[in-house]
Amino acid sequence: MKKSLRRTLTLVGTAATTAAMVALGAGAASAHVTVNPDDTGANGYSHLTLNVPNESATAKTNKLEVKLPTDTPFTSVSVKQIDGWTAQVITSELPKPVTVGGSTVTKAPTSVVWTANDAAHEIGQNQYQTFSLSVGKLPAAGTKVVLPAAQTYTDGSVVNWDETAQDGQPEPKHPAPSFTTTAADDATPAPSTSTSAAVAQGTTTATAASQTSDVAGVWGLVLGALGAILGAAALALVLAGRRKADK
Repeated sequence: MKKSLRRTLTLVGTAATTAAMVALGAGAASAHVTVNPDDTGANGYSHLTLNVPNESATAKTNKLEVKLPTDTPFTSVSVKQIDGWTAQVITSELPKPVTVGGSTVTKAPTSVVWTANDAAHEIGQNQYQTFSLSVGKLPAAGTKVVLPAAQTYTDGSVVNWDETAQDGQPEPKHPAPSFTTTAADDATPAPSTSTSAAVAQGTTTATAASQTSDVAGVWGLVLGALGAILGAAALALVLAGRRKADK
């Protein structure tokens, strides 16, 4: 009976530890500023979603600047409106002329800056915000698109997410958001004329639904539910062992 009980408790403890490690690993991964493209096909257009968590225990995030490629520039860039934030697409001269789609390009969007309009819309502790871009056309397949980001806090500090990960090396402390293009997808639609026209002006001002979430709270619920299930299973095994011993 005692041996069975010890085995049961060991299994429960191992499962709970594994669940905690998984949760902590997921939390660490989400702490970086990352980019998720909905399409990576070369020569096409893609919606990029930047996930920006607040990592400060004392300050809020009130500004984000993302630099766009200049060696393989996007000729079309537009932003998704976010309630309480102002977005600006900055167009400037490229370091050197680039050929895109058979045409020589000397000027293109080179960065996007989002700024919170007031304290109520800043990114607080245990919160994150998503910032979305529509870009195109993507460069040739196999091109690594790097989008260095600067995250500004209300205490004046700035975290630069601009380090490039190297093959075979540990991930840097502040890796730059990036993705790699794949083979061309002829089915990728181009943005509407009105969207492209808005981007050509270089500036977009925003207001739509705010998206904030308490990631830590979600994981707390998950671990709590898992703990309850494991506890119930352990109790059932112990009671079954006692009934067997009584017989």
